[in-house]
Amino acid sequence: MDNSENRLVDVFFYGLYMDEKILASKGVKIRNQRKAYAKDCVLRVGKMATLLRAEKKEAHGLVYELTHKEIDILYKDSGLIEYVSEAILLQVNTKSIPALVCNLLVPPLKDDKNEQYVEKLLVCMNKYKLPLPKDY
Repeated sequence: MDNSENRLVDVFFYGLYMDEKILASKGVKIRNQRKAYAKDCVLRVGKMATLLRAEKKEAHGLVYELTHKEIDILYKDSGLIEYVSEAILLQVNTKSIPALVCNLLVPPLKDDKNEQYVEKLLVCMNKYKLPLPKDY
């Protein structure tokens, strides 16, 4: 078991950070990419994207292995301080795995929209052949 700063953590991405080009541009090394989904969650896009709890829904995305420093680079160092990390149980192939996910504590308002983000997200999800959400 690795207790160094190089310890890897599974992190679930459901927004534009799914794109390995964006991750690499931020200095994140691409490791162990897997398709996954979170049960009883739904994607919500306002000014920023987040997952909300929603019974009988699924939120699809990608899991990567990151170091804690890489997680900080993506969120704290990029000014995305509204996001907090929490544990989530994901479905990867036929098994469940624990992972971290970064969500907004305060969800976007219902009339909060970001069509440009949604357009980019749809391109990203198609690139990785992920099921598209019905709503945002």
